[in-house]
Amino acid sequence: MSNFNEYMSTTDSSPVSKGPCDCGSSDGNVLFSDGHHYCFVCNSFTPSDNSSDKDFEYQPAPIQGTVNSHLTEGAWKKADLEHRNLKGDTLGKYGVSIDKDGSEVTKHYYPYSDVEGNHIANKVRQVKDKKFFVEGNLPQATLFGQNLFTKGGKYITICEGEIDAMSAYELTGSQYAVVSVKTGAAGAAKDVRAAFEYLNSFESIVICFDMDEAGQAAATKVAQLFEPNKCKVMKLDEKDANDYLKKNDRVGFTKAWWAAEVYTPAGIINLANIGDALYDEADNITVKYPWEGMNEILYGIRTGELVTFTAGTGAGKSSIIRELEHWILNHSEENIGIFSLEENTRQTCFHLMAVEANARLNIKEVRDLYSKDALQTYQKNTIGTGRVFAFDHFGSLDNDDILNRLRYMVKALNCKWIILDHLSILVSGQEGNDERRSIDILMTKLRSLVEETQCALLMVSHIRRMGGDTGAEDGKEIALNHLRGSASIAQISDAVIAIERDQQADDPNEANRTTVRVLKNRYAGITGVACHLTYDRETGRLTEADDDFDDPLDIPFTD
Repeated sequence: MSNFNEYMSTTDSSPVSKGPCDCGSSDGNVLFSDGHHYCFVCNSFTPSDNSSDKDFEYQPAPIQGTVNSHLTEGAWKKADLEHRNLKGDTLGKYGVSIDKDGSEVTKHYYPYSDVEGNHIANKVRQVKDKKFFVEGNLPQATLFGQNLFTKGGKYITICEGEIDAMSAYELTGSQYAVVSVKTGAAGAAKDVRAAFEYLNSFESIVICFDMDEAGQAAATKVAQLFEPNKCKVMKLDEKDANDYLKKNDRVGFTKAWWAAEVYTPAGIINLANIGDALYDEADNITVKYPWEGMNEILYGIRTGELVTFTAGTGAGKSSIIRELEHWILNHSEENIGIFSLEENTRQTCFHLMAVEANARLNIKEVRDLYSKDALQTYQKNTIGTGRVFAFDHFGSLDNDDILNRLRYMVKALNCKWIILDHLSILVSGQEGNDERRSIDILMTKLRSLVEETQCALLMVSHIRRMGGDTGAEDGKEIALNHLRGSASIAQISDAVIAIERDQQADDPNEANRTTVRVLKNRYAGITGVACHLTYDRETGRLTEADDDFDDPLDIPFTD
């Protein structure tokens, strides 16, 4: 091939420079941006220096070696490939031939043709070292086997390599068209795109790629090139088609071929196929709140949800979070991960022990009133259970660092309950649009983490000041638009719970009275005041006030 424009249509890389070639040309050998050379005089191809030889037996691409202008005809045509269980008739159908040195097979020749059906290239596999090279002009060739099947058939199967294509042809009874991409999984989409008109002429396209990560990713890319319902993707119990043939498992392959499912983008399912899984809630864990008023509206805390608690400074968010930590520890079997970013791990320990002791053990003067044995009992019943993990954040508050540790706690330590106190500190120091953008990014990542791990994430977020007024510190009612920084907090959270307390009230009972208001409730849709909590200054505990709230739904909460 000497036409520059023709060759450029076959490659994604761009020319960098030109120079001499071994064929004698002074400037026909062109260097391309991916490192390969192509001579427009002798049609020779040289791969990049950082290319590595591939094991053709298991990874039939990308092309390595040198493209030569001559084409070899194997001396032994239509011979069986016994180790692959391929019959000579199939090899003859596809024009595959072999060379022998005595009784030993030395090379395989896989022929490729152009759109006119002319034989223009071979992929040559050297049996001894499993390396291969190319003869002729492979970039201008069509798919392997394309010349054998006319347009417009009912089915065509695309495989990842020549051996698999011939195997699939045998396994399906030699009834339907079977072809292979030229350059394996890495170049599958490009090869299919070049043959789009031919492939699209068939009523249905079956994709039979290897069942490894690369093969399945390539299958998705190929399927996306065609209109909806055009492509079906096979799911194999073996690695590839030839593995079925070597086991003579024609029944298994045929079943997989007919069972190939129409490609649909990830995340889109036919709800009619959900079946009994609709009622399977074994993976969902629900724990009641310690306060019945919240259960009447929220129906408990569930794994797989993100719950945001919000309030002004000093309203009691952390106190509620500590009550929940202790409650979950005693009413579930799963581990708890705590990210308390405004206190060290020692303080976290004493706060949790304080709830157990019903005393403010976080204060040293109170702690000194208890014997060591008593303190160790509280320790044993809380942090001593081995089910509580905390993040020692000293010197590290990078968002991605936090997210990595969150994932580790869930994945490696089985922490199904995660407490993050608080979100605002992770984006502190930023203002205006920068803060909003940072919160948007962080909330999206947190949501993805919850979906990925199916943990329950209980998160604290501050509210903004309302017109310079203290507002929330005076017990004013909080709304969703008071959340600090970004609307994404409310949008992404499954529930948003506001904590309201008039810290400046003259009446000490009122000053210690907290209103819990549900601002968002994706699960049940009910919002409004859930309950009132009373703070006991002596014990540091929160108890539910005896307010008479009507049950918003006449549905009892059950564990």
